[in-house]
Amino acid sequence: MASALALALALALAGLALAACSSAPATSQIPSVAGFTCGQSGIKVATASQLRTALLKARSGQTLLLAPGTYDGNFSAATSGTSSAPITLCGPRNAVLDGGDIKSGYAFHLDHASWWRVEGFSVQGGQKGVVTDTSDHDLIFDLYVHGTGDEAIHLRAFSSYDTVSHNVIRDTGLYTGFFGEGIYVGSANANWCRYTACKPDESNFDDIVGNNIADTTAENIDIKEGTSYGKINGNQFDGVGMNLADATSWVNVKGNFWTISDNTGIDSDKDGFSDHEVYPGWGMDNAFESNSAAVNGPGYGFYVQHPQLLDVVFCSNKVTGARSGFANLACTPGGP
Repeated sequence: MASALALALALALAGLALAACSSAPATSQIPSVAGFTCGQSGIKVATASQLRTALLKARSGQTLLLAPGTYDGNFSAATSGTSSAPITLCGPRNAVLDGGDIKSGYAFHLDHASWWRVEGFSVQGGQKGVVTDTSDHDLIFDLYVHGTGDEAIHLRAFSSYDTVSHNVIRDTGLYTGFFGEGIYVGSANANWCRYTACKPDESNFDDIVGNNIADTTAENIDIKEGTSYGKINGNQFDGVGMNLADATSWVNVKGNFWTISDNTGIDSDKDGFSDHEVYPGWGMDNAFESNSAAVNGPGYGFYVQHPQLLDVVFCSNKVTGARSGFANLACTPGGP
């Protein structure tokens, strides 16, 4: 898997320099970064009805193969695979899950469904694109997610050890700009009683790797209080389309012990990367290393709301066009 991800990242950097686009390209213009490698062995699905049946009956080790075409509706999986036999749902880029109405529903929902591999196809419409609830060890890889009412991809309700990798995300927040994040991990503390029995939403150890995100009304990535020990690595960010009232940076971290490294961002209405304490005890011990921030805006490259909370901005980061400066705290030499 590591070699496949390395190849995918190389192709993404070489062939998917799309972050400057101001609107979502057509599905046909977004190639799969790794190619359609799902193969021909598995349960073949060609209609929305067949897809619902296949998801309902899915078992460990099965592969569900989407044929090209549009699958209208909201789709959900509620069965888990295993570490040695995950369940795979995959298809080419012109296989499109269309969630329809942007005011409600999830185009694809992993609901208590762990050990899934979701790869290759496109997701559009719905209030949210792809959502995980209490789903661990899932891989969301090489999707094109766009045209959503709120977030594109949301890991929620104790969804841990998940990987969101090499996806292309565009055109979010069409219904509510404030909720138009590209990738969203956890839940705001005001929603803990709704999703996690009034406890912090410990969606921990999640990796966000090699994604290409632009044209989001809110942050490209939003990391909520309650989450810990995740990684944001090698992503491409673009502030085009962001609303200043809904987002002030590409990445906003409010969890603890996150590592944000080797990402590239361009154009922000305010700051490049930010760290905030919105709930006591959170927004601490996060590290920013070797990122490149071409802010071209009024803010900082890196803004830490409370520098005393042990967050670290390493001097290995590069910042240009940030009129307020490199960061609002002194950088730390070296790396972790």
